[in-house]
Amino acid sequence: MTLEVLYFAWLRERIGQPRETISTTAATVRDLIAQLAAMDDWHAQAFSDMRAVRCAVDQKLVDLDAPLTGAREVAFFPPMTGG
Repeated sequence: MTLEVLYFAWLRERIGQPRETISTTAATVRDLIAQLAAMDDWHAQAFSDMRAVRCAVDQKLVDLDAPLTGAREVAFFPPMTGG
């Protein structure tokens, strides 16, 4: 499947781009992260501490074990705070 992967805030800065199109066979978000982290040092650094990263699949917040079946977009961003 082909996914549009979006990066926000410091993830975008570490990876060096706001989005990329990825061809993947990942079944879950966790699998996709493993694939992305293996791409290069920038991705590996961005995903080195998943406690500092949140994720959305097709604009819905999900956990790392969420399936990617039928997904078109995955976004990664730091935790948000209210105020």
